Amino acid sequence: MSGSHIGAREKGVTKVTGEEESIMIRRLIAVAAVSGSLALGVVGVAGVAGATTPSSATATATATPTAAQCAKAEKLATRIQTLETKAAAWVPKAQAREAKATAAGHTKVEARIAKRIARVEKLETRGTTLLGKISAKCGSATSAS
Repeated sequence: MSGSHIGAREKGVTKVTGEEESIMIRRLIAVAAVSGSLALGVVGVAGVAGATTPSSATATATATPTAAQCAKAEKLATRIQTLETKAAAWVPKAQAREAKATAAGHTKVEARIAKRIARVEKLETRGTTLLGKISAKCGSATSAS
């Protein structure tokens, strides 16, 4: 048995478990994504620097969205409105739970609930802002909140 197993029994070689392997793969993917975004970012900056009149071309391209872009924005607006409706129903219930926790003296629970409420309200504000931008660019009736 002394020479039949190679790998984990050798000195200095460790066995990698499935969980560790998945963590390493995630890290490699993250490194690749960051490297790719940095490479594209540098190319994008170089492309903008090399253009002679980027402001006029960019301004006209972003001012008039295509029909496909507006259709995509409409779909997003519908989703945002659905989520805002759910949030509007959830926030009062959460505030009641927060008040109940405060009255019972559960400060840690109250702090967690307050943190969740703040996060949902922040997302709701972001959604409203995005709906306003969609409405301004595409002039849709769906995105008016």
